[in-house]
Amino acid sequence: MAGKKRCQLQAETPCNSAALRIAGDCTLCKSSFCSSHRLPEHHDCTFMQDCRQQAFQRNKDKLESERTVASKMAMA
Repeated sequence: MAGKKRCQLQAETPCNSAALRIAGDCTLCKSSFCSSHRLPEHHDCTFMQDCRQQAFQRNKDKLESERTVASKMAMA
C-alpha cells in the first residue's frame, strides 16, 4: 500500500503535511498541496503571473466590447 501523498511545496523548509485529496490540487501547476499551501498565492505558483495576465486581458476585452460612445448633437 502506498503512503500518503505529501505537500509538494518547494521552499527552503519543505512542508511534510498530508496533501488534500481534491481541494489540494493546483489547477495551474498540477501539484498537490496541504490545506495551508493549496492556494496559488501561498505556494508561489510559477504560473500565477500568466493567470493574472490572462484574467486582466479577458476583463479588458469584455469592457472594451461593452463600451458605449455617445454621439454629439449638433447645435443649431
